[in-house]
Amino acid sequence: MSLSKQQQHELHQMLVQGKSYAAIAAQLFISRSTVAKYKKKMGLLITPNKGGRPRLISEKDRRRIVHSIRSGRVDTAPEAKKLLSLHVSDQTVRNVLREANLRGRMKVRKPLLTKCHRKRRLDFAFTHQHKTPDDWARVIFSDETKINRMGADGRRYCWKAPGEALSKRTVRATIKHGGGSTMVWGCMTTQGVGRMCVVDGIMNAEKYVKILDQNLLATARDHRMLRSGFTFQQDGDPKHTSAAASEWFKNHSIDVLKWPAQSPDLNPIEHLWDHLKRKLNSYENYPTSIFELEQRISREWQNIDPKVCRDLIDSLPRRLNAVIRAKGGSTKY
Repeated sequence: MSLSKQQQHELHQMLVQGKSYAAIAAQLFISRSTVAKYKKKMGLLITPNKGGRPRLISEKDRRRIVHSIRSGRVDTAPEAKKLLSLHVSDQTVRNVLREANLRGRMKVRKPLLTKCHRKRRLDFAFTHQHKTPDDWARVIFSDETKINRMGADGRRYCWKAPGEALSKRTVRATIKHGGGSTMVWGCMTTQGVGRMCVVDGIMNAEKYVKILDQNLLATARDHRMLRSGFTFQQDGDPKHTSAAASEWFKNHSIDVLKWPAQSPDLNPIEHLWDHLKRKLNSYENYPTSIFELEQRISREWQNIDPKVCRDLIDSLPRRLNAVIRAKGGSTKY
């Protein structure tokens, strides 16, 4: 069907206005296919209005919703709706956020970082960012961790049908009190795990020095690091920086790496503990006693592949760069 110049002009104007093919066809008394052919012939890239229910939220309010979340002023859709005084449902606000490629996720737990913490972390990262793998190979990393006999150390997964009732197969039993736990101290190098020991009772400065005396020097001997010299890493726990511990390091001529507070993401042994707990979590049955738990810990610790330790320590340059990118803030590690 040929169109007059007047019809072509009107058709063009209506396409620019975003009217639908059906509306244009009805107004000009032509078919929708004629409208489509004209648009194609003229090479127009205009997307016609698809019709349907009009949006409840304006483009301005959509931008305000997304900005309120991205800026950290609010965390949830109901909070955003309340802040902006929007008269729509929570689900409508969620839909806006999803269209902006945002998804609801559980917040990651990270240590609280003050301005002072961030500065010290950043200074540490800049100071050590150019260290080579050989430099880090001369460091012994250490830490303590608590391991529960019956508790939330790690996760267990199962296959479950939608709506399937809970059963022995889909539940892992826990108890709130009485399961017991044990505290262990351990260390690692690029050559593998070092000595590990159970902390008897509450750790204090005296016990910490005893642990160092019995385990740190033995680890250095096992890994042939005594003669060449090594650096020892520990966090800033008061027991670690006590006068007794400082005197012990001085007497044994051991260089201690100055570690920034609130920085477990920089210490590769934190991930080694996770690796150990996953191994312990793979047992089908809980240990019947603390003694059996300690036996399992010792066995799994000794079975850790040296490559696991090496890969974790080799990640230090990436961890330091992540701190620099975050300007001393939290990282993904």
